[in-house]
Amino acid sequence: MWKLTSRFRPHINSNSWLIRHFSSGEATGLYGFDHLKTAKGFQRFVADAIERSGELVSYISGMPSSPEIIKAMDEISDTVCCVVDSAELCRQTHPDREFVEAAHKAAIDMNDYLHQLNTNHTLYAAVRKAEQDSNLLTEEASRTAHHLRMDFERGGIHLDPEKLEKVNNLTTNIFQLCSEFSENIADDPGHVDIFPVSRIPRHLHHLLTPVYRFSSGGLRGSKRAAHASKQKGFRIPTDQRTLSSILQWTSDEEVRKMVYVEGNSVPQANHGVLEKLIASRHELAQMMGCNSYADFMVEPNLAKSPKVVTSFLQELSRTVKPKADQEFIAIRDFKREKCGDKSAELEPWDETYYTSMMKSSVNDVDTSVVASYFPLPQCIEGLKVLVESLFGATFHTVPLAPGESWHPDVIKMSLHHPDEGDLGYLYLDLYSRKGKYPGCASFAIKGGRKISDTEYQLPVLALVCNFSRASDSSVVKLNHSEVEVLFHEFGHALHSLLSRTDYQHFSGTRVALDLAEMPSNLFEYYAWDYRLLKRFARHHSTGETIPEKLVKSLQGARNMFAATEMQRQVFYALIDQMLFGEQPATPRDVSKLVAELKREHTSWNHVEGTHWHIRFSHLLNYGAGYYSYIYAKCFASTIWQSVCEEDPLSLSTGTLLREKFFKHGGAKDPGELLKDLAGKEIISVHGEGIVPATTCLLNELTL
Repeated sequence: MWKLTSRFRPHINSNSWLIRHFSSGEATGLYGFDHLKTAKGFQRFVADAIERSGELVSYISGMPSSPEIIKAMDEISDTVCCVVDSAELCRQTHPDREFVEAAHKAAIDMNDYLHQLNTNHTLYAAVRKAEQDSNLLTEEASRTAHHLRMDFERGGIHLDPEKLEKVNNLTTNIFQLCSEFSENIADDPGHVDIFPVSRIPRHLHHLLTPVYRFSSGGLRGSKRAAHASKQKGFRIPTDQRTLSSILQWTSDEEVRKMVYVEGNSVPQANHGVLEKLIASRHELAQMMGCNSYADFMVEPNLAKSPKVVTSFLQELSRTVKPKADQEFIAIRDFKREKCGDKSAELEPWDETYYTSMMKSSVNDVDTSVVASYFPLPQCIEGLKVLVESLFGATFHTVPLAPGESWHPDVIKMSLHHPDEGDLGYLYLDLYSRKGKYPGCASFAIKGGRKISDTEYQLPVLALVCNFSRASDSSVVKLNHSEVEVLFHEFGHALHSLLSRTDYQHFSGTRVALDLAEMPSNLFEYYAWDYRLLKRFARHHSTGETIPEKLVKSLQGARNMFAATEMQRQVFYALIDQMLFGEQPATPRDVSKLVAELKREHTSWNHVEGTHWHIRFSHLLNYGAGYYSYIYAKCFASTIWQSVCEEDPLSLSTGTLLREKFFKHGGAKDPGELLKDLAGKEIISVHGEGIVPATTCLLNELTL
């Protein structure tokens, strides 16, 4: 029932559950929780959460009024989620292994307790009673009651005991398989040894580990001879980040091929893990009365049905194919020109290298020059300019209390409105370091909720990125794609910070899956708009404002291969739908299916022997839901053009975004939210589900 993602007290007061935000020097614990002054505090954190939730369960068992049932249920959810979410953030970012291990244990303990809550028939009966008394509830409380009941049933509580036990075992097994899949990716990134070092661009050397080999002619007995025959090379790990850099910058095609093949062939262990995951999810879905796991996952969302999703994706695939084929031919011809071979074939390991070169040559874009205008502190200033212009609010740094932070790089920001006071708090942990979560993400710590008529629990979250200092500079400068990522994650953060729901169950990003990525995609547009960029993007040494001509060159490069990129996203989404869709009577060859989908829906060859999907981690968290990224892009494009583009930095634009969308979180029907903000044309009904309008996005991508 309660979702473990970063993503119950009638009128019992306990300050231990209030997250503390102050500017004094008084010591506190991690994230402002007094419990977390030490790693061992996680044990007390868990114990107190279970004790407090137990009091609320007892209260609900007495069947109070329906409004009190919903309030108490939401407080249980808040109590449990703050432990789960804090543990997840700690696990992913804390440099102290003792804290990480304690957080991991806390997450396991809370998961076990959540199982008890999710199978509690008294709570289920109370929620059903509240839903039936919807005339006694506010609109949001009624929606909360309905969603809580549905969540209980999606956990199988309505099944007979034998089936429920089977569902619980399958759920546990799926969780373990997802963990194993992720661990295999981290433990076995693959590697390739390349000799000599001259085959690798110098500016990538700091990413790699030197290795040495001896020529066969070396005389073992002679130190001098051995030294003379020793050759230095590099071991290239084929994790996603290093792989991308090598494919973009390395002119040696053989090196690119070796790295591509290795990086798309590991970890081999995930073949078996994925097959088990597909089978377990399918069995779970059938236990729940669904034809497939895709049916089970898509039904609560806007799309409602995998048939709606697949039809939408296939139509989009047909629409972009002609332009994608043209782009493929242009890249192939460019390669032939550059390598002087008129019969050279274009291979998947060529794409990043040649498209980067084409973007630079056609649009006169030098990535190092671009990065010089985006020192990270200036980018943070850009976020401040954005919220002040749109929402009349200020982001300012507030002091961290002793014990509140987990690393010296972390800073804490308060979003403050002159009339409303503080709206929420955001920790920024933006620099890369060993052992830290490898990507960029927004982590919830506390959801917003109404405590009383005079008190509101402010949202608290952390924005985590991995921006690296260049080897020759102490200043962190972002390339433009990293600026876009920062604004993307900031969109998620604002969704939480500006939400003002009565219940944390619907706070911020706790919305339908196929709507959740819309705000982040919308705020990417600001990273490209010169009207904002000129207000913060300044050269790190001269202070010069970024030239408009350079921004126009960036914009020109942005859509050069838009059809190819859209084709790729459609391909990913179709893989996701097919793997978790209806299953054949006999198990199928997953690698063969992926290869067939690539040939059908992209312009590129499938490289035999590669198995790209075995490290596609979105199959875990977004199982049958990857299509939501494309939905979000369509929604964001329509909203940008109809609401923001004309005057993107005005208070009136920001007020519209906040009042019509952000403040509601998931408390209103997602389709109604979209229509209220951008007009009824933003969506259309197809069969039993909703699909986004694609016109704005396709026009924008010149498709």
